[in-house]
Amino acid sequence: METKFPFTDPSNHKPLQLEEVNGEQHLVSDGGSRYNIHDAIPDLKYPTELDPIDQKAQVFYDNRAKAYESNMHLTFKTHRVNEQKCREEFIGALDIKNGDKVLDLACGTGRDSVIIAESLGDSGVLCMVDIAVEMLKICKAKMDKFTLQKHFCTANACYLPFPDNYFDSTYSFGALGEFSDIKGSLAEMVRVTKTGGKIVVGDESMPPWLRNSYFYKVLKTTNPQFEEIVPLKEIPIEARDFRLRYVINGVFYLIDFRVGEGEPDADFDFAIPGVRGGTYRTRYDGQLEGVTPEAKSLLFEVIEKKGISMHEWLDELVKNGAEKELKGGKQS
Repeated sequence: METKFPFTDPSNHKPLQLEEVNGEQHLVSDGGSRYNIHDAIPDLKYPTELDPIDQKAQVFYDNRAKAYESNMHLTFKTHRVNEQKCREEFIGALDIKNGDKVLDLACGTGRDSVIIAESLGDSGVLCMVDIAVEMLKICKAKMDKFTLQKHFCTANACYLPFPDNYFDSTYSFGALGEFSDIKGSLAEMVRVTKTGGKIVVGDESMPPWLRNSYFYKVLKTTNPQFEEIVPLKEIPIEARDFRLRYVINGVFYLIDFRVGEGEPDADFDFAIPGVRGGTYRTRYDGQLEGVTPEAKSLLFEVIEKKGISMHEWLDELVKNGAEKELKGGKQS
């Protein structure tokens, strides 16, 4: 394992140091956390007692790693699409440049990792993470031929062992629906990806217009994950240039977006022409209690007579009235 590694303590994101005692290697933090390393793969899963959903996924994929690798091509065969071309298209959405740092989260047996490595070139950095070490071992063997800087670890997608703003892009295809906390895992992807960087995620989900079809009923009998809903409500507020597509014969979704800073920004402060007047901001922040229909009708007569907007008249009326009352209160 390379001594130059990017890992941080998944519990607090503090740096980890490589320690070797009696021939055994560990990653340790100043706070006393200690993580084992087996076969050059650090075990950075956190918390120690995984959520039952994550625990189930770990056991399932550890027990089926070889079968998964042998049978994965059948998904693409079923839908009469070329696996290599599909994966290349998905990874193309990352906008990878030579020398980038990329995270392949829930990398499985590395079927996408190989394509990402080819896109990165010798100067890139690729970190491959999975919750199941047996899947990761297969991935690691495939990556031996590449000379770029590469790192492997087992980890929980909801507690990523990397610093803030470390990666130029993050990729995760085929696992999002199995994470115990989808919203939390997407937030972690945003945390470790640089502002302006790309995030690409995807998984099974039958689109709404096919959910009454024979096609859907046949597929979900073998794979109930097609019943999952695209997690639009879990998308982080930092998502910019968001795009959703259905791929692989329309039964997987693919989401890509750029990472922004906080909520989107807009100009809420220019005067809006018309009877109401005001700005977007004053119409929201300056809302007052409602008035009777009779009062509103009289208000429209006043603003028409004065030739000003409702906002201008009300703002002046409320401000002058409040100042008068406050001054009168102080005198008494």
